[in-house]
Order: sequence, then C-alpha cells, then structure tokens
Amino acid sequence: MFTVNPKEIKTAALHAYMLAAIAPRPIAFASTIDKDGNPNLSPFSFFNAFGSNPPLLIFSPARRVRDNSIKHTLENVHEVDEVVINVVNYDMVQQQSLASTEYEKGVNEFEKAGFTPIASQLVKPFRVKESPVQMECKVKQIIKTGTEGGAGNLIVCEILLMHISENILDADNRIDQHKIDLVARLGANYYCRTSGAALFEVEKPSQKKGIGVDQLPDHIRTSKVLTGNCLGQLGNCETLPNPLEIEAFNSSAKGIHILQQLHGSNEERISQLHFIAKTLLDQNCVKDAWEVLMLEA
Repeated sequence: MFTVNPKEIKTAALHAYMLAAIAPRPIAFASTIDKDGNPNLSPFSFFNAFGSNPPLLIFSPARRVRDNSIKHTLENVHEVDEVVINVVNYDMVQQQSLASTEYEKGVNEFEKAGFTPIASQLVKPFRVKESPVQMECKVKQIIKTGTEGGAGNLIVCEILLMHISENILDADNRIDQHKIDLVARLGANYYCRTSGAALFEVEKPSQKKGIGVDQLPDHIRTSKVLTGNCLGQLGNCETLPNPLEIEAFNSSAKGIHILQQLHGSNEERISQLHFIAKTLLDQNCVKDAWEVLMLEA
C-alpha cells in the first residue's frame, strides 16, 4: 500500500488525493448575495445533508491553498446569512463548471454562465431556474476548521423551502432518480452521472478566465441547436477567434468543403453549421467547433 501521512505531504497534494478518493461528492450550487445586493453563484463539492428534522445542509468554501484567501460565497454569508442551494444535473454541468471561474468580486456568475435568476420566496439570494431542485436556506452557523490554506469553513444552513421541478417527479410525486439525472464530483476534472454514461470529463476554468456565455456572438448564444452544455464549453474559452484565424479557416480546404455542403436560406445554413459544431463539441473538440461556428454561412 502507498501510505500518505497528512503531516508529511504538501496540502495541495493531499487535497488532490482526498478529492480522488472521497467521491463521488454531490454539488451544492450556492447562490448568495452581498450587503449591496450583488449576486454570486458558485459550486462546492464539500457538501451534504446532515439531518431532516431540522433539515440541515452543510457545505464548505475552503480557504484557497495557494494564497490562503477566502471565497466570495463565504464573505457574502457573513454579510447576508441566507443561501439558496441548487442541485446540479447533467443538462447544466458545463455551465456550472464555468460559474466556478474565479471572477472578480461583483461579477455576476448568473450572466457569465448563462443561467436564469429567479426570485426566492423567503430569502434574498436568487434561485437558478435551470436547476431541478432549489432549496432556500437560512445560515445557522459558520464553523472555521482552521486559519491556513486548505482549512474548511462549514456553513450550516437550514432548509426553509424546497422547490422541485414537476418534470423529475414520478406518479407518486417522488423524485425519479432517472429523471433528475444528477452529477457528482470526483478527482481532477472528472465527474460522474447518475444515469447513462457514468463517467465524463469537464475542463475546469480555475486556471484561466473564460469569456462567459454573455460574451458569445448573438447567433451562438441564442442558437436553437446548441445546448447549455455547448454554450458552457464555448464560454469557457479565454478569447474569441481573431479575424486572421477566421479568415484562414474560411479560405482553407476544410472550410470551403464545409461551406459547399450547406444549402437553403442563410438562417438554414447557420443552423446546419450549428449542428456540425454541436457534434464537435459532443466530442470535446472545442477549437474545431469554434472554427465552424465562425464560418460565413
């Protein structure tokens, strides 16, 4: 056996071992708000339920290992002691990952990740419309587990209201595990899915800053072909293709061949390009998908 002593290994390395071994972990997609009314949206996989009477959830925004700083979510719950915990299913996993980007304080992750904020009934933070279950919570206690990088901050919150999409309920009004299609975190870039293909990979934006869904060209952002996952993949890119790259692909043999296969009106041709791009994105070929999307139909 390969033995790891937490006192004899760097925190970052220990953290990686723990995430890979303690899995799959459910995701708390936490919506908070600061004292000035600025919303924040961020996922946390140090999360679970810890009782149903009272109904308690605990999630932990850990101190960053690299510089010992704290996250905006933790700052916000100190200012406004309320949170909405939204669950994450497969249809929104790419956008959820994009929302984990460490944008500057005050940046609206609802807009960056392309989610729809809807008003809560009992708390100030917004709910995520796309989430199949949204839980309005009151923060009861915040427990610090340490002061160094990697230390947890256990946010103990009580569920005040649960909102459950009727689309995931069975005939007895119980949540159908096949319909809810939840995802969970593993180590590195890996997730698992509770139905279908159980293991897949999502590129994390933690080491870069994606442009966000709000910066995508209109014909892409409003596409009837590209899914939320597709938009999340495209929004996770650091820059849009530049004019020289677009011109080069338009005049390349591959680009010309694709254009020759298109037919119909301009709207129909754009839709055909979107179908080609979606196939590429399903194969995680993001750069190739961008080249196709920027072709002049």
